[in-house]
Amino acid sequence: MRKWPAIDAAAVVILILAVAAVAAAPWLAPFPPDEQNLAARLAAPGGAHPLGTDHLGRDTLSRLLDGGRFSMLVAALATVLTGVIGLSIGILSARRKGWLDEFFTRTNDVLLALPEMVVALFIVAAMGTGFTSLLVALTVTGWTPFARLARTLAYDVSARGFVEAARVVGCPPSFIIFRHVLPHLAAPMLGQATLRFGQLLISVGALSYLGLGVQPPQSDWGSMLAAAQPYAERAPWGILAPGLAIFVIALCVTLIGQRAARRAADPIDAIVTEGQHA
Repeated sequence: MRKWPAIDAAAVVILILAVAAVAAAPWLAPFPPDEQNLAARLAAPGGAHPLGTDHLGRDTLSRLLDGGRFSMLVAALATVLTGVIGLSIGILSARRKGWLDEFFTRTNDVLLALPEMVVALFIVAAMGTGFTSLLVALTVTGWTPFARLARTLAYDVSARGFVEAARVVGCPPSFIIFRHVLPHLAAPMLGQATLRFGQLLISVGALSYLGLGVQPPQSDWGSMLAAAQPYAERAPWGILAPGLAIFVIALCVTLIGQRAARRAADPIDAIVTEGQHA
């Protein structure tokens, strides 16, 4: 049985614990996340408040757990939606070719040329703040890397002999896609999805930091950063807690994604590399 490199194993463990803690936030949080106690405002970590309190006396740990549910949920849903849309468009372009492939390719190029955050800001500003608009903004700007990867891989698989043989014997296109194309795309697309999750988590935090995410009294990691910034010198724990949460989760998922992408690109080299780290 092959061993995982220690850093990858640690990333998996941290991610599992973080997801479990966020999912169990209603039971793990020591206080209601929006409960104010002005007598304990900006309290240092310790005692009843392991991560201190914010400028309204709200428990930072409780808000961190509660806010993680929004941040990670939006990033996860956006990753799934962008992956499905990009995969569908990429396969459709590679199979249909012609004007449809040209249209999707040019659309992809235009969106890739535009800064994702600027497009997302425009969409959220037009639709208004909230969960739905944030999800739509991230989905509209995030499907392009998946589409480009899926199109390239689908072209490569479609040119192989077993696909041509299936076509010659009369297999329907849907059978060829689900039996021959998708299995070859699964590992690379999964690696791309884990890499994109970290980027989307940071984007969610950035948009919420600008006030375009959840609205008070609901919390998420980006809005916690924005609220704690004026008190950074007096109460630095208010910034460190959500900032480290975004950094650690994005890093863990990215490490896992890099490993998956490496194994998908060259399984033999990945096994040798893991053996050297073991």
